[in-house]
Amino acid sequence: MSRTNEIETRLREAFAPRELMVRDDSESHRGHAGYQEGGESHFTIRIRSADFAGKTRIARHRMVHSALGSELVGAIHALSLDLGE
Repeated sequence: MSRTNEIETRLREAFAPRELMVRDDSESHRGHAGYQEGGESHFTIRIRSADFAGKTRIARHRMVHSALGSELVGAIHALSLDLGE
């Protein structure tokens, strides 16, 4: 399973989002630190879920990192998160 698919699956299972977008931005980072041939090193995630209601920005980020797991997060060089209710 690709990292993109794994991210989507884990986030859908954890948050049942009403909106989820996972974009692999790796190609735009070619030649920069952390770039991996074949991509899947830099991601932008936009997620909207009722689970984030009343949570601080930091708490939301921690929730996403926990849902993804330390192994998957460790394999990603850059993760941009846009998290909302």
